[in-house]
Amino acid sequence: MRYEEPVFRPPCEAGSLIIQATIGCPHNQCAFCGMYKMKKYRVRGIEEIKEDIEAAARVWPDPPSVFLADGNTIAMRTDDLVRVLDHVREVFPRVGRVSCYGGARFIRGRKVEDLKRLAEHGLDIVYMGLESGDDEILLAVRKGACADDYVRASEKMREAGIELSTYVLAGLGGRDRMRQHAVNSARTLNRMKPDYIRIRTLVLMPGFPMFEQLKSGEFQECTGREIALETRLLLENLEVEGARFLSDHISNYLPLYGRLPEDKPAMMAAIDQALARPENPLLGPRTITSL
Repeated sequence: MRYEEPVFRPPCEAGSLIIQATIGCPHNQCAFCGMYKMKKYRVRGIEEIKEDIEAAARVWPDPPSVFLADGNTIAMRTDDLVRVLDHVREVFPRVGRVSCYGGARFIRGRKVEDLKRLAEHGLDIVYMGLESGDDEILLAVRKGACADDYVRASEKMREAGIELSTYVLAGLGGRDRMRQHAVNSARTLNRMKPDYIRIRTLVLMPGFPMFEQLKSGEFQECTGREIALETRLLLENLEVEGARFLSDHISNYLPLYGRLPEDKPAMMAAIDQALARPENPLLGPRTITSL
């Protein structure tokens, strides 16, 4: 196996075999992200990818799932990605799930027929970073897509039969835009109708473009209590039938898990219970970043 590190994957893919089909991220301009800044995007050679799949099989012949890294593997040419998917399914005939990251910018222009081909050849789910459903915030953080792009991309994924798990980055609007971030993210998600809505919390570290805005005072980071209030407002405005809502990342202050809409009251009550304790350590200051 050959990896160009660092390698990232969703937390829910912790038990998956990771095959690096692409290196880095083709957009790689998001101001809040430092994951792939040290890499230049490229697609690995198909034969090289196939060799890694076969090498992995000699050590792990029956993985439960496979994640195709790096940051935006959906951007591969359809024919090339189909060849990779076919080889994964051939070498691991009992694999339960094959997944990858995919941005709206790289899905919105794809033909539905091409996405259907990916589904037919074994791509089960794509993880997409919405981050915010507010166009002003998306522009400010250089996401490279607007809310309508995410809606169109999600419509194509649904038509193709590929599950969609999307991320909302709590705190991305800062203190000044808490409400518009929460409300407009909910509105966009209601239009997208994803299968999963996952919460991540903004963590700014040296080397991230937005870290300089934090140091200068241009960006005001939300406290734990403000993140909880923002998340509650997001939940309050969500109307996505059947979606799973998960706060399942180490960056988050509160663990929340449920299905919409039936579990919304219980999740909001859990937030209220946390907020009712003035000195709740779960909502205390972070120690993982410093100025």
